[in-house]
Amino acid sequence: MKRVIVNGANGYVASNFINELLKHHYQVLALVRGNTKSSAEDRVIQALNVINDGNTPSLDNLMIVDYSLLDKNFGLSETRLQELFKTDVDYFHFAASLKYDRKSKDELLAVNVRGVENSVNLFSAFSSADSRFFFVGTAYSCGNTEEIFEEKFYPDQDISSFRNYYEWSKRLAENVVKRNIDHNGLRGHVIRLSQVTGDNRTGITKTDYGIFDFSKRVCKLAKRHPENKVRAKISPDGTQNLIPINVAVDYLHQTVNAISVPTIMNFVANKPVKNSYIINSLKKLMPMDIVPDPELEHSQMNALERLMAVGMSFTGNYTNINIQFDTSKRDAVITPVDDCMDEQTVFRMLNYFIKNSFKKIPTQKEVPIENE
Repeated sequence: MKRVIVNGANGYVASNFINELLKHHYQVLALVRGNTKSSAEDRVIQALNVINDGNTPSLDNLMIVDYSLLDKNFGLSETRLQELFKTDVDYFHFAASLKYDRKSKDELLAVNVRGVENSVNLFSAFSSADSRFFFVGTAYSCGNTEEIFEEKFYPDQDISSFRNYYEWSKRLAENVVKRNIDHNGLRGHVIRLSQVTGDNRTGITKTDYGIFDFSKRVCKLAKRHPENKVRAKISPDGTQNLIPINVAVDYLHQTVNAISVPTIMNFVANKPVKNSYIINSLKKLMPMDIVPDPELEHSQMNALERLMAVGMSFTGNYTNINIQFDTSKRDAVITPVDDCMDEQTVFRMLNYFIKNSFKKIPTQKEVPIENE
């Protein structure tokens, strides 16, 4: 029975990954930090219950460990760590801060960079020679590049080369892994995920990140200001790289099963999604006419459009880009899965998310959810 250790285990992708591993009878060690509201065990089980609508698979092969990412040895005793690493493991580092602005710089450096350093050091000290370390990063560590983002390491760069501090911190973290591979013999790998969405087979969406956070903010505006026309600084032909959660989990599962994997793999969708798909879907689902205008300047906005712009403080950085990602190394070891994100699929996800995030959206456009 293969042992997989996952830190940051209550996150969206990590918990879905753990759920898949449990279904296939892997032994899973979930590292999570408890807080004043919930214990580590409660946080993991709650995340699994959300995924499964209460029908969580057997937890017999799951061990939940309360840890502290930034403490030496995660705040665990050497005896405990020797027990956790007593056999060969695949170790997945998911833990991260998703903040992005300048005022969060210190937190991002602590969690996303020093946290990875601490994780690598612990893995190196306690794991066997045949164990593997996987850092789960972001495909948007590419920054502002206009070239194809290859499956290789890129040098550290100044913050000016990135859209935000989150991307920058993830590039720095990748190079923590690289230095340990080069100088300390770390058996390390980097997996870069693009924006993870709901399930493209069912439309079920249980994340509020990225385009779903944007849709949530648009819904709130529509509730307060129905039947308004609002311009947004968005290029309808710009694209988002959206990878369905079921595809991301399948790729991660295949990685565990693979005997040999590349040092870096871009887990991205093969075909990006046009912003027009998102805008058209939102216009169908709520009483607000969103007009994409890539040339719109802040000085030209009315009060409602300025509110929209504030809500796009993060997603707005990704609405006028068309990034290309190399996946040749991934494709050499990972069997393709249907990652279709056509306009109908995007609509179904947004439909599910909106109807399950708000008790009542002020619109007469009641649209049935397929396969709900």
